[in-house]
Amino acid sequence: MSLLDGIRAPRDLDALTPEQLTDLAAEIREFLVQNVARTGGHLGPNLGVVELTIALHRVFSSPDDPIIFDTGHQSYVHKLLTGRQDFSALRARGGLAGYPQRAESPHDVVESSHASSSLSWADGISRAFSRTGRSDRHVVAVVGDGALTGGMTWEALNNITDDNDRNLVIVVNDNGRSYAPTIGGMARHLNRVRTTEAYRDLSRRSSRMAGRFGAVGRALYRGVRGGTHGFLSRFTNNSSLYSNLDVKYLGPVDGHDLSALIETLALAKSYGAPVIVHVITEKGRGYQPALDDEADAFHAVGRIDPATGGALGASSPGWTDVFAEELVRIGEERPDVIAMTAAMLRPTGLAPFAERFPERVYDVGIAEQHAVASAAGLAYGGLHPVVALYSTFVNRAFDQVLMDVALHRAGVTFVLDRSGVTGPDGPSHHGMWDLALLHIVPRIRIAAPRDETRLREELHEAVAVRDAPTVVRFPKGSVEEDIPALERLEDGVDVLARDEVEDVLIVGIGPFARLGLDVASRLRAQGIGATVVDPRWVVPVPASIVELSARHRLVITLEDGIRVGGIGTRVRQVLREAGIDTAVDELGLPDAFLDHASREQILEDAGLTPAKIAQDVVAQVLGTRVPMARRDTGRGLPSVTGEFKLPAPRG
Repeated sequence: MSLLDGIRAPRDLDALTPEQLTDLAAEIREFLVQNVARTGGHLGPNLGVVELTIALHRVFSSPDDPIIFDTGHQSYVHKLLTGRQDFSALRARGGLAGYPQRAESPHDVVESSHASSSLSWADGISRAFSRTGRSDRHVVAVVGDGALTGGMTWEALNNITDDNDRNLVIVVNDNGRSYAPTIGGMARHLNRVRTTEAYRDLSRRSSRMAGRFGAVGRALYRGVRGGTHGFLSRFTNNSSLYSNLDVKYLGPVDGHDLSALIETLALAKSYGAPVIVHVITEKGRGYQPALDDEADAFHAVGRIDPATGGALGASSPGWTDVFAEELVRIGEERPDVIAMTAAMLRPTGLAPFAERFPERVYDVGIAEQHAVASAAGLAYGGLHPVVALYSTFVNRAFDQVLMDVALHRAGVTFVLDRSGVTGPDGPSHHGMWDLALLHIVPRIRIAAPRDETRLREELHEAVAVRDAPTVVRFPKGSVEEDIPALERLEDGVDVLARDEVEDVLIVGIGPFARLGLDVASRLRAQGIGATVVDPRWVVPVPASIVELSARHRLVITLEDGIRVGGIGTRVRQVLREAGIDTAVDELGLPDAFLDHASREQILEDAGLTPAKIAQDVVAQVLGTRVPMARRDTGRGLPSVTGEFKLPAPRG
């Protein structure tokens, strides 16, 4: 039986010798490579924290001592050491989540995988322990160096250092990168510590010298290593990093030296006040293909060959690839267009733009709020920023979109990747809130392209707007075949299908236009006429949607976002303001946190399948299900005249 097979709970580590712990680390790395290669997932970050996680569970007593990971993608080793070793369905329905999940284990505390929040959690938990007399318990926050680029981290540190009477350990996992290499002044400072020759040379020489005296010398070296690190950090001026914070600093510590880690963490545990432990690790440690990946050290992979690291299966062009290519074209036409992101240059498709126009790209680190407010300033200065984010992360910057960009009529384009259901990454990564959140922003314009051609043209249209925020959103995954339009109406709405009988108007938003066409064909087979339209720009609601709604008996809206307060709700409100009483059925995702599963499984659960939608529409047309279609009065419903106008926007 392997050492890993014998670990069912953290305290099983107590029986292992230092040599066995080293062997366990090697077993865990082999386990991760073999298993994550089959399922896909976050490989590089977990290979880098093997020894650190072993040391944490050896020194602290989880779950009595909560361990909070920032972010949770580095928690695979934690799962293994807390009894969860079936990775066969990692990130799939019924299998382990890719992030900490309370339903899986009491050892998981914070489920959200949005960065830079762990110190706030740790601050609150440690205050609660102190206030309720639980001074025997410790709180540990494991913070990647990338998370230090987020403002919440520093807000939390400011409060933590104002109250030093509690057991709180902050582990800075410093590997020089979040996805790609970490940027900013903080990163440069840590990089100097990591690479300073004086530190590295003195450390190597002291280790070699101790080794000459055999086991006794090595033991003595380990015993004084904590103190040596303190001296070395001062020697390299690392203490200046925290000079204005009233908090103890230990390190830097080799994140792959188990003995040094255990001794330093034990010292931090015994201190009785907040302590920062600076640990230097190597992302992708022990797996050469990950180390050779300069882009992101195999931060996240699909299914790969574990021997070579090569991707398995052919990959077709994705939405992100199309955006990346088109933005370069726009950049060549428009020297005022610049690109911004928040520590996700490659994942959001900005790498080609950065290679072509390196001076026109700003990566601000994990700081979405700063990115958006800074974009407003760039727009004021005469540039047109394109801010590329995952949809789930724009939630963090809503106030800046509202008050810094929209209020000031700044021409800023937001490109939201991974919109809608993303699947295996779970509730904190689904991009299902952006439509409901952003459509309430005054003067905002939101585009949802249905295919590659529309993405390219709508991106051009978005950057042409100079006096308001624009949004272009698209999902995760591959782009399917283009859907041609039968007709483009004067306000830009595309008619995709039309029957002579105007019973049901189906408004398919973005890639859900394809779903709308499938539903229409099923209705046609039942003798129900349907018109399918793609608004292209879903906010503001185009006038032609209002006119078409007046001519149909029922309106169905389909959106890859929450239906509560979504685009369907806005369409219904606009129709009521225009005095049109056509019933509207707003179909979308439930206002719930959706667990990890495939996109198809999640959409089926939500009733967003062609068969289910068509079945419900038939019942609505027959008058057996609400909202009921308007009664058929002999196909003689009057159409809205050409003089029809939308009411003027309020405010």
